[in-house]
Amino acid sequence: MNLHLAEIALHVAPGAHAVVLMDQAGWHLTPKLELPTNISIVAIPSKSPELNPQENVWQFMRDNWLSNRVFGSYDEIVDHCCDAWNKLVEQPWRIMSLGLRDWAHGS
Repeated sequence: MNLHLAEIALHVAPGAHAVVLMDQAGWHLTPKLELPTNISIVAIPSKSPELNPQENVWQFMRDNWLSNRVFGSYDEIVDHCCDAWNKLVEQPWRIMSLGLRDWAHGS
């Protein structure tokens, strides 16, 4: 998580401050985090997947590429998950639509 936050911090415009929404997974809020000075974390409430657009991404991947499978080995699981992720990355419009929340745009 520290490496991820450091990478985000590199892309924050000089003089700007980023706010990162995170669920309350232990690794997101651990005291061991080295929070960059140009980032703040806002923890979303527990058990509120509707506030976390990433949940839609996982659900889409499960529904389309990862569910109802039998794997022969750990490596096969990793390969299949990587393949699913790469398919999704090739569809940026899909990622954007999965993250949209009508209520957040005043509609």
